[in-house]
Amino acid sequence: MIYYKTAEEIELIRKSSLLVARTLAEVAKLIKPGVTGLELDAIAFEFIRDNGGVPAFKGYGGFPNSLCISPNEQVVHGIPTNQPFVEGDLISVDCGVLLNEFFGDSAYTFSIGEPSEEVDRLMRVTKESLLKGIDQAVAGKRLGDISFAIQQHCEAAGYGVVRELVGHGIGRNLHEGPEVPNFGKRGSGLKLQEGLVIAIEPMVNMGTKQVKHGKDGWTIRAADGKKSAHYEHTIVVQKGKADILSSFEYVEEVLKSQSEQIV
Repeated sequence: MIYYKTAEEIELIRKSSLLVARTLAEVAKLIKPGVTGLELDAIAFEFIRDNGGVPAFKGYGGFPNSLCISPNEQVVHGIPTNQPFVEGDLISVDCGVLLNEFFGDSAYTFSIGEPSEEVDRLMRVTKESLLKGIDQAVAGKRLGDISFAIQQHCEAAGYGVVRELVGHGIGRNLHEGPEVPNFGKRGSGLKLQEGLVIAIEPMVNMGTKQVKHGKDGWTIRAADGKKSAHYEHTIVVQKGKADILSSFEYVEEVLKSQSEQIV
């Protein structure tokens, strides 16, 4: 089922999504060499609860934590561990929140230390592909237009776009219809209408598009062991231009101030 949202519901989803954004900024303040995924997870849990929310992922289908933390070749759904991060790691952090009966969902990929030119390009192209997908999320276009824009941008850069995992509708449920693939044919699929709220989330591998499923039942890895990046926004389809309900601004303010301190 696809549920189109009212203006009031969209504002509630915005509040949830902005709490996710602020939680990711708390992660950004702490993520560095020597820190563990479980430490970040504990901080996120407390921050979400202190702000009136419920961590959406904890207990979802049996997932044990508040954050999905996926280092390096892990694409998504990584379970936080006690393994300290080291210089050169690439860490995808995915966060969801339930607040006022509505969900928000967003993800950001962090470099531990200064990224190599190769890794920096992967992060940049993946994030650009998300924005290109969002540019297509307007009333009158089709779902395949979003998918095609993401796929074309990433594959033109020589990257593998993961097929098995997709974006999704979101609202009173964390995952609603429709599925939002990161690959597809322009002009195909569902016709987009105002009030459709979706989470768009390119998952892009430096090498192959193929993935392997971990024995823990959750972790998805790039089959060739090369690094993977993942960015996600919750957005609402409108006429002319999509409205991004989540935000990277809080995270990027933190990262900018950290880089200025280093300089």
